[in-house]
Amino acid sequence: MTSQTVELIRGLSPETPRTARPKARFPVLPRPNLEWTPEVEAATAHLYERVSRVIPPVEWPFHAPYVKAINDIKKTRNAVILAHNYQTPEIYHCVSDYIGDSLQLAKLASKSDADVIVQGGVYFMAETSKILNPEKTVLIPDAEAGCSLAASITGADIRALRRKYPGVPVVAYVNTSADVKAEVDICCTSSNAVKVVESLGVDTVIMVPDRFLAQNVAAQTKVKIIAWEGACEVHELFTAEEIEGFKADHPGLKVIAHPECPREVVEVSDFSGSTAAMIDYVRNKKPARVLLVTECSMADNIAAETTGTEFVRPCNFCPHMKRITLPKILDSLLYLRDEVVVDPAVAARARQSVQRMIDLG
Repeated sequence: MTSQTVELIRGLSPETPRTARPKARFPVLPRPNLEWTPEVEAATAHLYERVSRVIPPVEWPFHAPYVKAINDIKKTRNAVILAHNYQTPEIYHCVSDYIGDSLQLAKLASKSDADVIVQGGVYFMAETSKILNPEKTVLIPDAEAGCSLAASITGADIRALRRKYPGVPVVAYVNTSADVKAEVDICCTSSNAVKVVESLGVDTVIMVPDRFLAQNVAAQTKVKIIAWEGACEVHELFTAEEIEGFKADHPGLKVIAHPECPREVVEVSDFSGSTAAMIDYVRNKKPARVLLVTECSMADNIAAETTGTEFVRPCNFCPHMKRITLPKILDSLLYLRDEVVVDPAVAARARQSVQRMIDLG
């Protein structure tokens, strides 16, 4: 990649406030007993087997009553829980119905006959679920579970970009708000970004909001990328020097980096791909020793179901993802909070940009 390949721009307008989230009206349910009992132990034993490699036995009695209560209430509410790959193991393996990246989860939920969707992830993911499932009640257990990347750009910024670069198409990473998705030409994921950029058939595109993803895409295409100066607060912390140090300390180490990492980190890694691609790499390649250059819970989730692979963990922690906990999921199901509402006109336009991406296959 040369310096001419990527043009970097900064924010152009302040962030706009979120839409208010009114509560939905459902039957009131009694609060369950949350004591550790022989009944709870027996009912959750098969679930503990899934996470016993990463959750010590002394911790399970604190998780298990919530796990049982959540799984029971899901049936009453006709609800499903979507767990992003960065959720903690007791959520990811023990109460979720669908696991994956944000777009994958929303697409899977749209095929479900559930009335309620609980988003185990951050706010923009819940918005995407609502965009693709407009008739369903979408809840997020903590409405303050934000994202530094999604917060770096607004719909007003996209309109300003179009004025500054008339005629240049805009590609938005799915890690953006509904407001942003409604203003762009097409969305992309970390796995299909190159395909999306090249599908537009032009020599220059604007790509928002992740500057590192834009740089990594630019290294794989002849299309000039005008990049926004946003970044994920987890992935931007990794450095090439850090990765080289891990390699020196752990001979034979395979390094797998997320494309939201800086370009120099990707260049010293053995593989780079989306969270789903990273998981597939470990499952299919079965490396003896691996380092996942991403949020630390993903290593725990893979390690829970993987034998024969040692995980070296440079744990960069996402404080937003960790706002989602079992007690908050339980309260979300019980009290139907917080409901995610997207203005129908915004949702319709946002759905078009997402659907254009999906139609690429």
